[in-house]
Amino acid sequence: MLLIRGGDVIDQSGRRRADVLIDGERIVAVGPGLDGGAGVTVLDATGAVVCPGFVDLHTHLRQPGQEEAETVETGSRAGALGGYTALVAMPNTTPATDSVELVRQVRHWGVEAGLVEVHPAAAITAGRSGERLADLAALHAAGVRVFTDDGNEVADAALMRQALELARTLPGAVVAQHAECAALVADGHLNEGPVSRSLGLVGRPGTAEEITVARDLALVRLVGGGVRYHVLHASVAATVELIRRAKADGLTVSMEVTPQHLTLTDACCSGADPAFKVNPPLRGDDDLLALRDALRDGVIDAVATDHAPHAPDTKARPFASAPPGMLGLETALAVVVGPAAIPLERAIAALSWEPARIAGLGEHGRPVAAGELANLCVFDPNRSWEVDPDRLASKSRNTPFAHWTVTGKVRHTVLRGRPTVIDEVAQR
Repeated sequence: MLLIRGGDVIDQSGRRRADVLIDGERIVAVGPGLDGGAGVTVLDATGAVVCPGFVDLHTHLRQPGQEEAETVETGSRAGALGGYTALVAMPNTTPATDSVELVRQVRHWGVEAGLVEVHPAAAITAGRSGERLADLAALHAAGVRVFTDDGNEVADAALMRQALELARTLPGAVVAQHAECAALVADGHLNEGPVSRSLGLVGRPGTAEEITVARDLALVRLVGGGVRYHVLHASVAATVELIRRAKADGLTVSMEVTPQHLTLTDACCSGADPAFKVNPPLRGDDDLLALRDALRDGVIDAVATDHAPHAPDTKARPFASAPPGMLGLETALAVVVGPAAIPLERAIAALSWEPARIAGLGEHGRPVAAGELANLCVFDPNRSWEVDPDRLASKSRNTPFAHWTVTGKVRHTVLRGRPTVIDEVAQR
């Protein structure tokens, strides 16, 4: 048996002081002063928060094909250290995850690693080429619930309509869009504006996101009830307002935001440091503040990391030739509750049960209650630490928060009743 002792439990029912007793995979009791008896393993949660494990809707594990940057095992380790019990693995691998065989392989690698549950997303189009649909029905039958060509917009409106129409027939399926109009962002490297002009680089205008989201919402209305649509890594205020109206109209739509879009702006790119290059790009102050407000009030449903490792030699290239992407799994909690100033209870919801709901992961983000599976995160909200790239679990080092001092650190992570992190150390 396992006893998590001395913490404050925060879940959908609120906050209360309670110990958590676990037997096997499940929670058997929650309350003050619990004692598991002889032989119980105790995890100290004094001064810490006990909550449902985090779920990342947007992780790049890079395997197969880009193992020099990350593997399912190293990404899983980073996830567990960040308090995650489930990761949705993006399909822009090499080859793209667009077949049942690859879905099963990625899931198998996750089981082998044994640190988090890995749930592969699958491509909307074959090879992420944007030319024809992948076999969404077969992929759904293999357990896929999130479909996306992430990294590429599904630019063809007729093809996107077909995807939405098919997805509405597949229970729990969600179509997730990388919302940047491909024609408007071609050859762009950062937010279009004064910083891009000062660097002499082609920009990626925020309007590109607005156009794609507006078009897709029109398609959702055309297709009708039952279809689920999700905006990946929202970055501009206009997207917030489009989704706000769509929700008010009763559409089943959702939206995520990354920690970096809540805390960094394109001013960070003024020195041409490729650590700050990401797609969609970092925006201006007004967009950042609008995203924070929308996350606080629930228009933005979830925080997703867009954890995007790159081998050090590629990320060290000049800004224009460096690939876009940032690490995020181990720093997400601290960045969201610290620099982004999101209230603790809302941050936990956006990191845990809201993304679990969107991804259809019914065994994650559950209340901390007797009878539930023990997928849990224990973190110290007052623990300050320095983000040292060389001590992160990822194979890559491309964090924009390098050498920041942040507050909020995961102490323990429990996956199906088994500790995967104890006292900030991964157990496998």
